[in-house]
Amino acid sequence: MARIVVALGGNALGKSPEEQLNLVKHTAESLVGLISAGNEVVISHGNGPQVGAINLGMNFAAENGKTAAFPFPECGAMSQGYIGYHLQQSLQNELHSRWMATNVASVVTQVEVDPTDPAFENPTKPVGDFYSKEEAEKIEREKGYVFKEDAGRGYRQVVPSPQPKSIVELKCISDLIATGNLVIAGGGGGVPVIKTENGLKGVPAVIDKDRTSALLADNIDADQLIILTAVDDVYINYGKASQRRLNHVSSAEASQYIDEGQFAPGSMLPKIEACLDFVSSKDERTAMITSLDHLDDALAGKMGTIISKWGASVTE
Repeated sequence: MARIVVALGGNALGKSPEEQLNLVKHTAESLVGLISAGNEVVISHGNGPQVGAINLGMNFAAENGKTAAFPFPECGAMSQGYIGYHLQQSLQNELHSRWMATNVASVVTQVEVDPTDPAFENPTKPVGDFYSKEEAEKIEREKGYVFKEDAGRGYRQVVPSPQPKSIVELKCISDLIATGNLVIAGGGGGVPVIKTENGLKGVPAVIDKDRTSALLADNIDADQLIILTAVDDVYINYGKASQRRLNHVSSAEASQYIDEGQFAPGSMLPKIEACLDFVSSKDERTAMITSLDHLDDALAGKMGTIISKWGASVTE
């Protein structure tokens, strides 16, 4: 039996409650399939579109005198509950349909960050929906948000993305896993907190969910990290005539491609770096990047990109 941490991309979860609930039904089928194959699975997820929508909605309501203003950390916690609820429900329904008695639990997760992390001086993490350049500039003027172009798909709000130091609820998560529960944790990379004289305090930022997923996978001694994103495979020379799919690469090769600037910051780069963080500590660990739709094919070796310490030096 393998212990696997599966990191779901926030963009794959839809832009509305109705769309998300419909999409996670398919997600539940694939994840429960992993469990029924004899694996122990822990789930994390992104929250970029969701936390952005919650933040904008709460700000709009506050500006119109309908509610109090809600800080960004609270919006992150809300997104964990909202997404966790949908995942729990869909997973429970799928488990019950297969006569599996596994319980599902979501843990609202805090992750400690360093208040002096340089990321606070350079916002890079995309949150919320995509906008045209004109729309983004208008929101920047009105609200003071920072927007950046996101891999040719439009402009998105960006916030600081500090490195995760430790998972506050790790003991609770470990205990739930040990007693046979299917655990959802580290949603949206966790709510970023710092230590103060008076205890923990939330800070306005978004931790990259793949980095937190790698930290969680390492902390619970997982065998594999699977990052599910919008693309089936990782490529070098992406979008060029010389584009090549990476099948199975070593840590050294992946690091070389990073040095060459092959992976876009804020997009594929943090996923590759998270995989490297995870596989570097134990020789037998592997990481995989693929899409949810083709997870079964990736597990069968037909697609997807695998990163391991030694690799197999395969491109296509």
